[in-house]
Amino acid sequence: MTICREGIVATSQTLASQAGAQALARGGSAMDAAIVENIVLAVVEPMSCGVGGDLFAMYRARADGRVSGINASGWSPRELTIERAGGQLDGIHSVTVPGCVDGWARLHRRFGRLPWRELFSAAVHYAEEGFPVTEIVAAHWRNLEPKLMASRDARQVYLIGGRAPEAGEVFRSPAMARTLKVLAGNGPDAFYRGPIGHALLATCRDHGGLMCREDLAEFESEWVNPISTTYRGWDIYELPPNGQGFAALEMLNILEQFPLHQYGARSSDTLHLKIEAQKLAYQDLKAYLADPRLSRVPVLSLISKEYARERASSIDLRGARGDYGPGTPAPDGD
Repeated sequence: MTICREGIVATSQTLASQAGAQALARGGSAMDAAIVENIVLAVVEPMSCGVGGDLFAMYRARADGRVSGINASGWSPRELTIERAGGQLDGIHSVTVPGCVDGWARLHRRFGRLPWRELFSAAVHYAEEGFPVTEIVAAHWRNLEPKLMASRDARQVYLIGGRAPEAGEVFRSPAMARTLKVLAGNGPDAFYRGPIGHALLATCRDHGGLMCREDLAEFESEWVNPISTTYRGWDIYELPPNGQGFAALEMLNILEQFPLHQYGARSSDTLHLKIEAQKLAYQDLKAYLADPRLSRVPVLSLISKEYARERASSIDLRGARGDYGPGTPAPDGD
């Protein structure tokens, strides 16, 4: 977390947080700061963020308190079928159209103040000049070594002499710097209809993928109305499916049925209830989550207080308290 007079910025990496705070200090909006942070994370934490990924975001306007949402998750290639994928859950057939760049552009047009080009300056600097790799990022990078070694392109971009960078080692990414400079100078069209997209499709074909020019050119992020619930007087917002946010709202609704303040923040009762609420919500997530354009997802029912009371009634606190008595087995699921 980085705190300045213009706001508070929190990311998973200090350099990204600092870049966001600097965007605020230059007169940028909260959305400018968020985009800057996300671009920097694509450089300093590439296993978590990147121009080839998806984007989900919510933005609350100060003037009227309205919460807007955007879903910038891409679809699968039009030529890809279950049969052609051969049941493959990893590799090139798991790659969908990247929605992140289009999401940045649409969010910036609606909520940004800084020039588009300026959003990329910090990330370009760290990509060109290098940055010291932090411990947690280094550990994740090291775990991905076998996968990165399997690809010639990944070896060249993300490894140093065939190994992941170590904690504290300065890592440079000239290829990422070139990509970000093209985006900064030419906007999202460079990604979806220009040189970056052409390179992406060529690499995809080299690995046996089926993504085509139309898949990229026709992509558009979608503005959506967030879904919400209340938790002990607070309004909580999430994005609707195909996002997974309804599960978090369902968990809160279930937990609201219990007097957690009486149990204590770290008590066995509280921990037990959190675990059971998560299990119940994820059961529903697995059963119902889908693209609402293709399948019916009963979101309003799943996040209703009535349904939460029904789900909460299946949780037995005796398992957490050890009230079964000698030789009495715990109920199924506890």
